[in-house]
Amino acid sequence: MANLNIKLVKSLNGRIAKHKATAEALGLRHIGDTTVQPDNEATRGKIAHIGYLLQVTEEQ
Repeated sequence: MANLNIKLVKSLNGRIAKHKATAEALGLRHIGDTTVQPDNEATRGKIAHIGYLLQVTEEQ
């Protein structure tokens, strides 16, 4: 199964609480933070929720 590299590229300041909580659940707190998550439905749902704040690439 593939993994996803997820990077926070926009600030969480001024975002609604649900979006901040979703970023926190992914392990992202500051601009430039990166995490590797499994490519599954739960992760894709989180990305869809706050995709406008993220840069996502697939890991080989």
